[in-house]
Parts: sequence; structure tokens; C-alpha cells
Amino acid sequence: MNWRDLLGPAGEIIGAGLRLSNEAWHTTIDLAAHPMRAADYLRDGTGIAAELAYLLFMPTDTPTRFKGIPLGDKRVAWSEPIPLPEVKAVSRVLGCSVNDMLLAAVAGALKGYLKHKGDPTKDVEVRALVPINLRPPMAEPTLGNRFGVVAIELPVGFENPLDRLFEVRRRMQVLKKSYEPVTTLGLFAALGYAPKAVQDRLFDLLLSRATAVMTNVPGPQTPLYLGGSELKQIVFWVPQSGNIGMGLSILSFNGYVHFGLITDVSLVSDPQAIIARIGPEFERLLYFVLMQE
Repeated sequence: MNWRDLLGPAGEIIGAGLRLSNEAWHTTIDLAAHPMRAADYLRDGTGIAAELAYLLFMPTDTPTRFKGIPLGDKRVAWSEPIPLPEVKAVSRVLGCSVNDMLLAAVAGALKGYLKHKGDPTKDVEVRALVPINLRPPMAEPTLGNRFGVVAIELPVGFENPLDRLFEVRRRMQVLKKSYEPVTTLGLFAALGYAPKAVQDRLFDLLLSRATAVMTNVPGPQTPLYLGGSELKQIVFWVPQSGNIGMGLSILSFNGYVHFGLITDVSLVSDPQAIIARIGPEFERLLYFVLMQE
């Protein structure tokens, strides 16, 4: 079966799934808190259709040692905590968000690792799939998942840290205006009605276009205690699916940012060599700010 044969019935299934997930669309719109755009979502399917086509046919990111066939043997690593107030202060001076800063630091760490291994880095793009929670903030817990996915392309190939940061900011601003999260929510709903063969092929197609899964979780900003002892650090590991062999977690907790990395040994056997570069990448941005004063 070729892709032309597959996408004919798959297109009908996706359309049915989108219609059947009307409640999910309204949830997404409410959560997005853009009431003036709600009418556009409902009366004009052009944007959603375009996003769906992009997700299914977007080109794969740059082939690097991070991509390949994982064998299942995992390694984990975690960073020293980075003070969140410092990240916020630097982001304000540079006119970007905290998330922009963190993603730029991750991109710089991946670049440094590739250079250390002697790999080319010019024009390298590493795409990460990021789950987005689409439940209303005050919604009561219910069974089932309500999340979309955005594909973030990290500009690993940029040499200058500031150029890399501003490119991340530009890309994130574009993503914030896109239909991508609601489109993937509808796609996942549609796949629930599809035959397993169609599910497997479409998921494999989407996953093959990315290198990593990444999630950014805001945690409590007050101390937590377990058995009377204060927790100093919290780390979690991002699950991967298909042939994605890298998962990056970012967690803010009690005034610090914590990074965790899990990799497949067949692709990256020393994740600590990546995670240890994130702090210095942030310090490089801090250095640029101090030089301006």
C-alpha cells in the first residue's frame, strides 16, 4: 500500500474525527483565551487544513547522531539547577521569554555536543515534539487525554548565541499564532476511529519527522517536604515513542530550573555530556547582558 492509497481513507477518517471532537475544539478555544479568533476557527477550516497537511508532510529535520533506530537501552542525566530569577532577569533585558531562553540554551548544548564529536553543525535543525495541555485551567479531572502537540525546530546550526536566541523567539512567536495544537488534538481524536493499520502508519509518519520529545512543566515555587525532609531537586523523564530516542524535561521548582535528559545508548551513550552544557550556554547569554552594562 502506498501513501496515496493510505491517505484517501485516512483523510475521510480525520475529517470524521474532527467533526466528532467538537467539544474538544471548544475546549481548545476556551483555553487559548482568544475569543475573537474562535469564530475564525469555526467558520474557516483553511488554517486547520493547512496545519494538518504540514504535520503529515513536513520534511524531516536534519539527520544527526541523535536520530536513528533506538534499541531500548536507556541512559539518563540531569543538570545542576539554574536559578529561575536569573533566567527571568536576563530574558527581560534581552526582550524574550523565559521559555525562549531555555530552548536557546538547549539548542546551544546540542550544537556543542555535535561539535565535540566532530560532526557538522552548519544549518542543523533539530525538531522536538512538545505536548501542550488543552484542558481548561479549572476543569474537573476526567478520564481521557486532552493535549495537542507542537513541533519546535531548534536552530542548532546558529553559531552566535544571541542570533540563536532571537531565532528561537521568532519561531515561538509564529507557533503561538498557529493552529498546530488544536489540529493535533483533532488528529489524535480522529485516529481513535481509524483502523490500527492507519493509526500505526500516521503515527510513524509524524514521529519520523522529529528527533526528540520535550516537555516544559511549571512546578510549585515553594519548598516541598517528604517525610520531614525538604526536597532539593525534582527530575522526571520524558517517554518516547516510535523511533524517537531522546527525551528532554524542563521543570521549574522552588525558584530553580531543572533539566533532565534520557537517551537511547545506540544513539547517545553519554547524555551527561549534553546536559552539562546547558548551564554554560545560559551563562554565555548572561555574559552578553553584563557586557552591555
